[in-house]
Amino acid sequence: MAIRPVLKMGDPRLLQPAEPVLEFDTPALHALIQDMQDTMAALNGAGLAAPQIGVGQQVVIFGSKEFIPNPRYPDADHVPCTVLINPLLTVLDDAVESAWEGCLSLPGLRGLVPRAQKLHYQGFDQYGNAIDRSVSGFHARVVQHECDHLWGVLYPMRMADMSQFGFSEVLFPSAPPPEE
Repeated sequence: MAIRPVLKMGDPRLLQPAEPVLEFDTPALHALIQDMQDTMAALNGAGLAAPQIGVGQQVVIFGSKEFIPNPRYPDADHVPCTVLINPLLTVLDDAVESAWEGCLSLPGLRGLVPRAQKLHYQGFDQYGNAIDRSVSGFHARVVQHECDHLWGVLYPMRMADMSQFGFSEVLFPSAPPPEE
């Protein structure tokens, strides 16, 4: 299909809550998901939300079909390839972990973001089949990050300490530059 331009922080569309999807298994929905998959793959993303490409619908994708380390997150656990529509997230306990995140809408930047360690999520795939999973670790982090885009939240808004936010090459000068 197509690799779409990703909106950058500062674009007001990234701050708008997305609308629920009302119809599943439609040509338009399948085309949107294919474009999102092509865009995410081209940019080495761990996930992508429809609002990031200017579509105000509650659609996120994340993960990969095979365990091939993502160059942007080389030490992360494998997350299965998932299309998640109209998600509902439930935090499972009070455990929170801070870890470095990046975002295709904030190229070149990283921030230390606190997130729930354990999460239950529900929603639907593109065919209208129910999804119901309990996850932890990097998987839980990716789901929270992508779903935040559906509510108009970018990861710096979740940060507790803005001194832990900056350009990757400045924060991690001895590391090879991550692809954004």
